[in-house]
Amino acid sequence: MTAAAGEPYEVVIEAIGARGDGIARRGATRVFVPLALPGDRLRVRIAGRRGDGLVGEPVERLEQAPRAKPPCPHFGACGGCQLQHLPAAQYRAWKQGQVVTALARQGLRGIPVTPLASTPPGGRRRARLAFVREGGAIRLGFRERTGHRVVAVRTCPVLAPELVALLPPLGDLLAGLDLARGGGEVEITASATGIDLLIVAPPVPGLRDRETLARFAHAHDLARISWAPAAKAEAEPIAQRRVPSVAFDRVQVPLPAGAFLQASSAAELLILRAIGEAIGRARDIADLFAGCGTFGLPLAAGGGTVHAVEAEPAMLEALRRAARSAGLAARVTTEVRDLQAAPLAGAELERFDAVVVDPPHSGARAQAAALAASGPGRLAMVSCNPATFARDARSLVEGGYECLWVQPVDAFLWSSRIELVAAFAREAGARSEPCRSRPGG
Repeated sequence: MTAAAGEPYEVVIEAIGARGDGIARRGATRVFVPLALPGDRLRVRIAGRRGDGLVGEPVERLEQAPRAKPPCPHFGACGGCQLQHLPAAQYRAWKQGQVVTALARQGLRGIPVTPLASTPPGGRRRARLAFVREGGAIRLGFRERTGHRVVAVRTCPVLAPELVALLPPLGDLLAGLDLARGGGEVEITASATGIDLLIVAPPVPGLRDRETLARFAHAHDLARISWAPAAKAEAEPIAQRRVPSVAFDRVQVPLPAGAFLQASSAAELLILRAIGEAIGRARDIADLFAGCGTFGLPLAAGGGTVHAVEAEPAMLEALRRAARSAGLAARVTTEVRDLQAAPLAGAELERFDAVVVDPPHSGARAQAAALAASGPGRLAMVSCNPATFARDARSLVEGGYECLWVQPVDAFLWSSRIELVAAFAREAGARSEPCRSRPGG
């Protein structure tokens, strides 16, 4: 069968895939059907290919499995959420099951995966939205489920209320800016001192735009507005009324523009508690991919000594400033280092009782290999990608670690994304002995 087959045909949805789409089968070929749930019977037409499967476009619903009522009017078009229609018990089981499946694909079976730890709606404190100009107006929102079209969003049950309230005036602001004429993106962050707004668009803001942005910051009591020509480019402050900051377990941290944060403070607290359980009473701790100190600063405040390693100098500078202000300078050291290219290894790891690793979506392949060879007895790994986590976990297990448990956290409510924390341990001096949770065990 090919994607050119134009006649609709009947399918039954058997499961939900990693992106949140329903999965049916046509012979040996998987067919991905958006917004479909297990038990749905539909007629679909092939709309394209995805990897080694096909994308099915529903043309008729013959039977429909029980559904939850989506809380958002934009659900289905907006690509921010994929699973608002999935009943709560199935939703929790699916997210937990994605972690179990990812581990099993790496031969890691029998590892305890705890039930999903939930976070409440309305807690997402940071979001990136896209905007495009349409005539004299601006379409501001999230990208559609497939493709690059921007779905206009005026409400969102996931975002913090202060961010939702800013969306309509933000759209009006962008409509009047010369720098927004070609479209771009905005990042909005709810900080303890007010909203931090970053506009990402190629044109350099002129005097008129700068004056408009300054007035907007005053009128809406924003902490800061910055501009950058591209994603990950250095940001230039345009209007700063207060320094945006967040508290990591009572330690106030000044935020660089576009700084990485956990999705919500509720998720951050759940993760921090799990890290504490994973590393126990460790006193000399390496915090790898440390960011602004999300976990390292609370660990230092709790009495540990922390060596924070991060590739972005601005984030480490924010961490150092926070440590000084909180009286933790003697407990915190920092190192600018790209751990993907140059992982901490060998003798560099020997002085630590425990390591905390929080890599990006691509995981920590090189660092996991180095830890497998010479890591300490306790290790906590945080991940937003079960697949790369499982790959790295296999390296650790093959190096002598036991994976004690994995805790999924619902940091990205109603999306197919999953945050998790895992605890690893091995006996002092062990480096390559097989352990109970070994691949295939």
